[in-house]
Amino acid sequence: MDTADLEARLDIAAALAREAGRCALGFFRGDGLRIRLKGRDDPVTAADLAADDLIRAGIRRAFARDGILSEESGGNDADIMWVVDPIDGTHNFSRGIARFAVSIAVCENGRPVCGVVHDPAADELFSARVGGGAFLNGRAIAASAAAAPTETLIEAGYSAKFGWQAYHAMTGRLLEAGFGVRQAGSAALGLAEVACGRIDGYCEERLESWDVAAASLLVSEAGGVVNDFFAGDGLRRGGPIVAGAAGIWNELAAASALSVKA
Repeated sequence: MDTADLEARLDIAAALAREAGRCALGFFRGDGLRIRLKGRDDPVTAADLAADDLIRAGIRRAFARDGILSEESGGNDADIMWVVDPIDGTHNFSRGIARFAVSIAVCENGRPVCGVVHDPAADELFSARVGGGAFLNGRAIAASAAAAPTETLIEAGYSAKFGWQAYHAMTGRLLEAGFGVRQAGSAALGLAEVACGRIDGYCEERLESWDVAAASLLVSEAGGVVNDFFAGDGLRRGGPIVAGAAGIWNELAAASALSVKA
């Protein structure tokens, strides 16, 4: 795709993310969540499904030939693929915690080329396109200048689907190396906060492409470093992620002990 194609898709992604965010907030501030479990420790709400329907319908209206891969509804293969997480941070959302996001990315030949992460509760829209920089509500952002673990705050993502033992070991290594560690329940927002320098890094043992497609591009376009998540069909298979400020990425990758390469 050329720049005009990317910008056209980025504009639609931003508009759909804002619309889906308004939809999600309507459920969040009401009493109609209707939670069910897709699997162990994997909730889905009526809001996830409504936002997913809205986003997919909007993509099909604007770019009918593009493929769509969504957490909630799966997808088909295509050279140009929209990768959608209608609500990232559903655990927070379902408990009334205002930390969740809409994530929409466009991938070309298996790699993200533009995308947005929208935090509707904070009215923040993070956006990026390959080679075009990263932005928060239209203003350029940059990853932090942290140069040592003792200067940092890192988010270490956790999912009960993969057990606590490996997570406990990883956070222990991070703390021993001098990193400050938190866990806040949304990979997309955690990575977006790496991109704008609020925190210095993010790592997690395993994520799916819809969790990170937009947000990993934010980090790289903001001058941070991210492992090559999309190598070897990461779009379909998922994998580990380590993202952070350039000055501490190597130490973060080593302390996480995840099998990643920049």
